Amino acid sequence: MFLLLGLIVVMFIMSSRSKKKQQAQRQQMIAGMKKGDKVTTIGGIIGTVIETKDGEVVVKVDEQNNIRMRFVPSAIHHVGEPSPVNEDKK
Repeated sequence: MFLLLGLIVVMFIMSSRSKKKQQAQRQQMIAGMKKGDKVTTIGGIIGTVIETKDGEVVVKVDEQNNIRMRFVPSAIHHVGEPSPVNEDKK
């Protein structure tokens, strides 16, 4: 009984440490954003950072029509080139 309880506690501690590490990496990634970086939002919008200011990031999503969108930094999912989508070929 105590062994099972101890195992559950160890798993909980390991899980929380991993989560904290991921959160720290994410905060570092968001803090390191700069003009010209490619970003992907949580909603899947891909664009280029135009400006970062207090509490918001301005992203250009369409080069031809100069469409810009404002996001809170927490809406940025990934900084860098978006990963390619694998499509099944029929």
